[in-house]
Amino acid sequence: MNSKLAATLVALSAVAAVPAFAQTPAAPANGAAAAAAMASGPISVDKTPISEIIKNEKAKAALETALPPITQYYDQIGGMTLAQVAPMSQGALDDAKLKALQVEFDKINAAGK
Repeated sequence: MNSKLAATLVALSAVAAVPAFAQTPAAPANGAAAAAAMASGPISVDKTPISEIIKNEKAKAALETALPPITQYYDQIGGMTLAQVAPMSQGALDDAKLKALQVEFDKINAAGK
């Protein structure tokens, strides 16, 4: 199981790195506004970039508990959401795991209010 997950994340890292070269950088004002909006909103598997999720210690702990090898890929997939990563994960991050993570994030979001 762990070797399959590791192989999946290695494959994912190769796929995740390619689109970064093709993207044009966003204007600083728009990028900063989008980052601020993401940081201030609720944590979501669909909308929150992984780089923002890991800024919250409780959300980071929930993510790393569900998917321990992900820590070595943060720099490569940080700009993606968990929902965007899932199809490339070869089953390591399936719908059930996304739903379970969202339940944990909802608890964190509720505690923060």
